[in-house]
Amino acid sequence: MAETKLEGNTIHTNGDLPHVGSPAPDFNLTGKDLNDVSLADFGDKRKMIYIVPSLDTPVCAESTKKINQFVEQRPDVHALIVSADLPFAMDRFCSVEGLERVTVLSMMRDRNFAKDYGVLIQDGPLAGITARAMLVLDADNLVMHAQLVPEIGDEPDYDAVFAALDDRATLSPTQ
Repeated sequence: MAETKLEGNTIHTNGDLPHVGSPAPDFNLTGKDLNDVSLADFGDKRKMIYIVPSLDTPVCAESTKKINQFVEQRPDVHALIVSADLPFAMDRFCSVEGLERVTVLSMMRDRNFAKDYGVLIQDGPLAGITARAMLVLDADNLVMHAQLVPEIGDEPDYDAVFAALDDRATLSPTQ
């Protein structure tokens, strides 16, 4: 069980993020077209998996825009945004904001992603959805970087994320 904070109050997740160097768990999420999507669908490119509580919050929305801007210059990287939002709402957000390089994925049908990645919030007002976290995977889906954001209202450590993608180096987890 890991800890993060919501407005300074400690909340707990169901486990820990996958460790740096370990294989990322496969998943079954729902795409904006309502089709099932798995990790294997993203081939042998590097991946950013940005896990957010909801795109309908200012921090989630702003950080998703920043990630889209970054990957516009990086065709070698898939940016996956995972939340509990419905696929329709996620697609509408991306359309309104002109975000074409991020792939939004919903836990609408299955919460196993949140459980397998150790980000399912167990207590507090957001119990049942995800904490904010960022993972970077290499082309073989090994974890290169993992960060459970210490305060849900904060953005991830972009410098560490972009360094992991640029250097292809294995970084220590950021907690």
